[in-house]
This record gives sequence, structure tokens and C-alpha cells, in this order.
Amino acid sequence: MQTLAQPRTISCYDEDWLRWIDAQIRLLSEKRFSELDLENLVEELDSMKTKELRTLKNRLRVLIMHLLKCEFQKSHPQNKWHATLVGQRERIKALLDDSPSLRRKLVEYVQVNYPYARKMAALETQLPLATFPLDNPYSIDQILDHDFMP
Repeated sequence: MQTLAQPRTISCYDEDWLRWIDAQIRLLSEKRFSELDLENLVEELDSMKTKELRTLKNRLRVLIMHLLKCEFQKSHPQNKWHATLVGQRERIKALLDDSPSLRRKLVEYVQVNYPYARKMAALETQLPLATFPLDNPYSIDQILDHDFMP
């Protein structure tokens, strides 16, 4: 009987992902561990982790880019960027609330993302790249602070 459940669950993964998830949840809740599709479960969990990390990276990149644009694009009304700053900060806060261990990645991700955010800020504002500091001018606290506006 167990040999039939394993192939059916695996083929379900390829045919109907939501049905596969439901089947894995049911097997877990019923403690039928030997019938779990472990290979695909590991793959999906790893994919979920990667997605969360990528989301944090992307949100930080956009936030830093808008902080730069807010500070250095003097010809553009600063309040235009405030909604984006608030929105990105709120999304980052939600990510960190859901997964506090992501906090340990903040310094690394800000450092890695700053050069790209700087380049994108220059492209979007049509200001010379040299307008923007070579090194990140914002602390993690400033980046995440809902009240900080450069």
C-alpha cells in the first residue's frame, strides 16, 4: 500500500502542485512520514527560502535607490518618493516580522545592493553617477526607520 502512495504523490506534484501540497500537509498531519515526497519537499522548502531572501534583497535595493533619489534629485518634489519609501519599509518590516532570522542578512544585502541602487538612481534621475556617494551613506537604522527621510 505504501508503495502506491509514493508514486501517486510524486506524479501529483508534476500534474497539480496545489493538490500535491494538500497531500503533503495531510501526510504530515497524519504522521505518515514514510509516504512523503521528500525529494520535492526539500526542493520546495529550499525554493521558499531562496524566494524570501531574494524578496528582501529586492526590497532593500528599491528602498535604497529611492532614498538616494529623494536626497539627491533636488529638482523632483521629495514627497513623490515618500510613498515608495513608506511602502518598501512596510514590506521589509513584514518580511522581518515573519522571519526575524532575515535580520542577520541586512548588512550584507545593503552592502551588496548599494552599487546597483546607486547606478539605477543615476539612470532614473539622469544625474551623473558621481552625484551619488560611492559608499552607502545610510545606516541600517535609517534605512528601516519609517520617519527617516533624507
